[in-house]
Amino acid sequence: MKRRTFGAFAAAGMVDLSSLTKSAFAADAPSALPAGLTPFGSEQAGNAAGTIPAWTGGMTETPKGVNWDPEKELPPDFFADDPMLYEVNAGNLEQYKHLLSDGVIHLIKNSGFSIKVYPTHRTQAMPEWVYKNIAQNATRAQLDPHGGRFGFSGGYGGVPFPVPDVSKPYDAGSQIIWNHETAWEGHYVTKVLSTWVVQSGRPPVMSSYGRDHFISPYYDPNGSLEGFKGYIYKYAGTNLGPATTIGNQTVYFASINTLKQPNIAWQLLAGQGRVRKAPEISYDTPNSFDDGIGNYDETNGFSGALNEYDWKFIEKKELLVPYNNNKLFHVSVKDAHGPKFINPDFVRWELHRVWVVEATLHPGQRNVLARRRFYVDEDTWTITTGDAWDAKNDLYHTAMNTFAVFPNLPGVLIQNNFLYNVQTGNYVSQQGAWGNAPFNQPYSFATISETVVEPQAMAAAAAY
Repeated sequence: MKRRTFGAFAAAGMVDLSSLTKSAFAADAPSALPAGLTPFGSEQAGNAAGTIPAWTGGMTETPKGVNWDPEKELPPDFFADDPMLYEVNAGNLEQYKHLLSDGVIHLIKNSGFSIKVYPTHRTQAMPEWVYKNIAQNATRAQLDPHGGRFGFSGGYGGVPFPVPDVSKPYDAGSQIIWNHETAWEGHYVTKVLSTWVVQSGRPPVMSSYGRDHFISPYYDPNGSLEGFKGYIYKYAGTNLGPATTIGNQTVYFASINTLKQPNIAWQLLAGQGRVRKAPEISYDTPNSFDDGIGNYDETNGFSGALNEYDWKFIEKKELLVPYNNNKLFHVSVKDAHGPKFINPDFVRWELHRVWVVEATLHPGQRNVLARRRFYVDEDTWTITTGDAWDAKNDLYHTAMNTFAVFPNLPGVLIQNNFLYNVQTGNYVSQQGAWGNAPFNQPYSFATISETVVEPQAMAAAAAY
């Protein structure tokens, strides 16, 4: 198959990518993307208005004067002294609608939601070896010849498509979402996370709480494209609560190509003593971890196989998104969850550039979410907000990912995913660490044994 080239992209105030063809990656710049781009493919310059700054390297060290022990504490709010620039609410919504997603507009207009906007900080950073891999991926990664919705090859150790081919909108859409699926989170991550459901305006109820382990073979610093076996990450989660779910375990492998190597999951239900494959943990199956408010493929905005949808790049634009939300790590569950939405006082919004991608069901495929639109941050390549419509084309769900910065990794990671059912008024906060025990344990990026994420080990531990 002919390797892709980089198509033209031009918009007011943004980098003109028309010259970024394969020839731009000549031997005189083997470890860098074309001029004007960061090492991960975003626009290095700020915007013309000065409301988005230039990227100058991100946050790779704890700022001077900040006392923080990453081994004992969640990261602090590094921008606590920033003044709020303005607040968007129902009274001034028209002035800012062009900077908001449809779902956020709906919540502001119909539910009393508001957002508080602060100065933009471009904190994303990665190790140098990841930057080098991204530069190599730019000319070697390619979508599956059967279609980008099935997968890709030729990418390793960094986002595979740092310069999406926007001359082919459907290819570019798939490339951008694969960048989201392979976004940098480190080689090893261990988190203690909880999920909370708010229904009918009542106080939050914990639907799941547990310890999650992630190993990313795709981001093994000692690995290589030649030795890569095709799994982006391997996940193992153990439920620590509520009482009825203690001891339940899940193992999940995420693939770069579901035609060649499907995603696969296994589950152990406490008391049964055996492990089963769990193909139902996919697509639009209601997510048992969030009481069915969302589906498994809505985790982190979107998660899982891409094959049910055709993915189309729409535009690149400026958008207000939740960003640098370390403050949420230090808020209690009770204070954070309001009757209709997360407490706006604790969520920081910033202006960033995003790639807009729309997903429509491929002919013959079925999903309760007939159309979806995602806004992917240019620096992290991660979905910031997303909206979904049902078969009647009525707005159904809206998702928001809050991001937190970890200079000890370094990197910017999804901290919490909020999913709202705008038709019922219920919502869920997924996979969050919070300020009160036992939900306030720090993330660990220390080595994890491979046996932790293997179903055989789960089965051996469960047998009786």
